Amino acid sequence: AEYVIKNIQWTTCKDFTVQRGQEQIEEYISTWEFHESWLHWTQFLQEEDTKYSKRYHYRVCWSTPTRRKPIPRATASVYFIIEISKIKPATLPVEVFFVLETSRLIHRPGECRFREKWLKDIIENKIILMESL
Repeated sequence: AEYVIKNIQWTTCKDFTVQRGQEQIEEYISTWEFHESWLHWTQFLQEEDTKYSKRYHYRVCWSTPTRRKPIPRATASVYFIIEISKIKPATLPVEVFFVLETSRLIHRPGECRFREKWLKDIIENKIILMESL
């Protein structure tokens, strides 16, 4: 069976707000497959004004707290950017992409399948580094 990459209907540029962007990131994340032990929270970071667009930066912080360790030893962050074009028609959907904190690879919703292993690897590498210091 072939896997279908899930996506959501992203808002148009003219209807975008910072709050709407955060809600849509949460809606998009709900299409990802990950174990129920993962918790996350989303935070708006900043607005960036460029010549041809406005970019809105968000951070989604992930962790797996447990009863024995309610405060996680490390977290993993996924950074989202929602771009609003100043030159394309305002009726077009916003452009969205995201990167993992340890990677430069740019992911686009609807074009790649999220892997829970990405988050695990980030956290494991941080714990290994902390233990080596």
